[in-house]
Amino acid sequence: MTDEKLSYEQARTELAGVVERLEQGGSSLEESLALWERGEKLADVCQGWLDGARARIDAARAARADADG
Repeated sequence: MTDEKLSYEQARTELAGVVERLEQGGSSLEESLALWERGEKLADVCQGWLDGARARIDAARAARADADG
């Protein structure tokens, strides 16, 4: 599954796993960098979902304000 198709919950769960592995330590520098890069991608996916949710809320509020007019 590509990153763009991950649900918010899937991306968040995987991101939590990445953070846990980084916090445990014991990885090589190369492995740590790969984990960090994966974490950045997952954080971007999560942020995209949150931005989309905010836009939907804002649109719904604006539509309600226009209807109440």
